[in-house]
Amino acid sequence: MRAMLLGRFQPFHLGHARVVEHALEAYEGLVLIIGSATESYTYANPFTGGERHLMIQRTLEDMEARQVSIVSVPDIHRYGVYASHVADLAPPFDVVLSNKELIRYIFEKEGYRVESTPVFKRQTYAGTEVRRRMATGEDWRSLVPDGVAEVVDRIGGAERVKGLYAIERSST
Repeated sequence: MRAMLLGRFQPFHLGHARVVEHALEAYEGLVLIIGSATESYTYANPFTGGERHLMIQRTLEDMEARQVSIVSVPDIHRYGVYASHVADLAPPFDVVLSNKELIRYIFEKEGYRVESTPVFKRQTYAGTEVRRRMATGEDWRSLVPDGVAEVVDRIGGAERVKGLYAIERSST
């Protein structure tokens, strides 16, 4: 049985990595969906779909996780057809892993089995917290896998987040 996990992964953090580990113990394979794949260069979505793909790929290599597919899915802003949009772009999956009520509702309505995932230090391992720490110059590296930190460093990601945070604050 193959599971599907949908997230923005802005950026992929240790909480995500733990959920992937859990999923690979429970299922034969995993499809990771990078949602909002075309959203980038905003404080909430600072990284491109390609950058997020690379972050996840590096982490999976370090984990030696080979039974994972990574698929980028752009937003369509039409929740009524979103489940079929994802299914059209992804390899087949049998179960959706999500704790988000809207995602659960959308996929259950289309007949998918939906299961909750374990939550690992949700207040600490959250993309919002990682981005906040990047923006304020605090330690963010302890919240992400080493492969993610390498990619963020290579692309100047922390500096980008800091700049996007300043732009957002000046426009409010």
